Amino acid sequence: MDKKGFLGEFLGTFILTLFGCACVACAVLFGEYVSIFQVGVTWGLGVTLAIYLTRYLSCAHLNPAVSVAMVVAGRMQVRKLPIYLLAQFLGAILAGWVLYGLFSPSIANYEAVHGIVRGTAASVDTARMFGEFYPNPGDPVAVVSLPLAMVAEGFGTFLLVLFIFCLTEGCNVGRPSEPLQPLFIGLTVASIIFFIAPLTQAGLNPARDAGPRLVAYLAGWDSAALPDAVGGWFWVYILAPVLGGSLSAGCFKWLIEPAMLAKNKEDKCDCCK
Repeated sequence: MDKKGFLGEFLGTFILTLFGCACVACAVLFGEYVSIFQVGVTWGLGVTLAIYLTRYLSCAHLNPAVSVAMVVAGRMQVRKLPIYLLAQFLGAILAGWVLYGLFSPSIANYEAVHGIVRGTAASVDTARMFGEFYPNPGDPVAVVSLPLAMVAEGFGTFLLVLFIFCLTEGCNVGRPSEPLQPLFIGLTVASIIFFIAPLTQAGLNPARDAGPRLVAYLAGWDSAALPDAVGGWFWVYILAPVLGGSLSAGCFKWLIEPAMLAKNKEDKCDCCK
């Protein structure tokens, strides 16, 4: 067993999930982080710090969709995938329980003040601190069907994986230096959240969604922890990101990377020709 890889993915996913979900909890319970910009930046910082913390323990995927994409692109051996996935989901579950332990009294008080019975449809207002929902319960204007939610999450993850490859692969001579790469990946996450979150809360990470969602389900939200009655939590927040990330990996490997390698062989830029 790859103990260092397991530790890195477990710890990193724990950190990014804890920091990100905590900012959502503070927004819901205390009225902090009043804009999508603040929430997005906090998530991006969480991702950045998690990568800096763990990238020399594991490859710092911290996301099942990224790990699957790395296998698709031939960047990781498939035998490592189960270890990475297990670590990611366990890290996210632990983050969910820590979040619940810290905020449980405040959640109970919020429910009492607002007349919310946990487990009913109204308790989605607090369940969204753990897992994502579509349309975003915090945005009454959004109209999002199941297919549109899948497209949004898949497209967001497509962009995330594409930037991860382009920011880190050696064939891109314009990539940032290695010490700065985690920062740019965090900025990518924040930027995607800015336009996807109003629709689906921007999960982009099956572990980050499923782990805390399981905690919410076990902590009394029951079926209210699930977006709908047709398994939308699976189709939108687990399958769609994996498909989007895998498609992105294929596009990079067979389209973008060959073009970059061909460009690198040229003596000078021909953009003006």
